[in-house]
Amino acid sequence: MVQATPFLLVLFLALGAHGLSVKKCSLTGCWVNDLGSNMTITTVNANGDFTGSYHTAVTATSNKIKVSPLQGALQKSPNQKGQPTFGFTVNWSFSESITVFTGQCFVDKDGKEVLKTMWLLRSHVENIEDDWKATSVGVNVFTRLKLQE
Repeated sequence: MVQATPFLLVLFLALGAHGLSVKKCSLTGCWVNDLGSNMTITTVNANGDFTGSYHTAVTATSNKIKVSPLQGALQKSPNQKGQPTFGFTVNWSFSESITVFTGQCFVDKDGKEVLKTMWLLRSHVENIEDDWKATSVGVNVFTRLKLQE
């Protein structure tokens, strides 16, 4: 029996390690970013396409903020090991601007899902001479919104 112990220990460790899988990050659900904006991604289809809504907490216009539609795509590469890259566009319902986001869905060391994104906001300008001030760039970090129980 003593000789079987090392074998059983190795077998147990191998089976146990196999059972520990990396938690996959899912875009579907409700998210809040570092500025307090809320985003909901309703479903991601088999091709990786998704839709949802975005309610920004910040704006440069004096218009009343409205919930705006978003459309995006998730990279479906088998090599991403559950932390996929993605991109989406928000067509603002209350201003003459549009924003594109690109990012990656991560699972941090505590098992929490985080979306790290970079965005370009294109605002309407009246003429080509004002083109220089029409595009802004920034970053946002989204965390999963916890629903009230």
